[in-house]
Parts: sequence; C-alpha cells; structure tokens
Amino acid sequence: MQEISWDEFTKVELRIGRVVEARTFEEARKPAYVLHVDFGPELGVKKSSAQVTVRYTPEELVGRLVVAVVNFPPKQIGPLMSECLVTGFHDADGAVVLCTPDGDVPLGTKLL
Repeated sequence: MQEISWDEFTKVELRIGRVVEARTFEEARKPAYVLHVDFGPELGVKKSSAQVTVRYTPEELVGRLVVAVVNFPPKQIGPLMSECLVTGFHDADGAVVLCTPDGDVPLGTKLL
C-alpha cells in the first residue's frame, strides 16, 4: 500500500451523483455501460464508462446514487469522453460492486 498525505487526499473530489441514464457501451473492449450521472446544479450531468455489467442492468442503475471522482481530467475511452470515475469494489468473483451511500444524500455532496 502506498501512503499519501492528507493534503493529497483532500484534492480528490469524491461526490454523490444520481445515474439518470445508462446504456450498453457497444464499442467498449470489455463489457461496460455508459452512465450519465447528475451531480446537481453546481456540476451538472457528467458521463462515465463503468464495467459493472455483471451485477447490474442499465434499468437497475437509473435512479441509483453513486460515489464518483469528479476532478480527474476528461479521458477518451473509445468514442466516449469520460468526465468522471464512478467508484466500486471487486467482489470475491471479480465483479464490480458500486460504492453507494447508505442513505439519501443531496446531489453533489462532497465526501468529507
């Protein structure tokens, strides 16, 4: 494990967003979805690619709150310009489980 300083950690903008659209990312090399995530009025809607196809369907993702990094520079993933990184953990079988809040949180709220 590599240690980072508190100052380095505070630079990472982890925010709550709500998935407002999800579709299969047909052009992706590995199975993935294109997610449109609403982070509220300050940040708006941002796009992301998420390899969460094993545990979720697009229909199950719409309306779900997620935790995402919103201050990485945009990244080109095939034809998609990803604007945020939706976070998750690998389960025992290697499938990604989304990182989500335990309750309702206002969109755009920053992790403390």
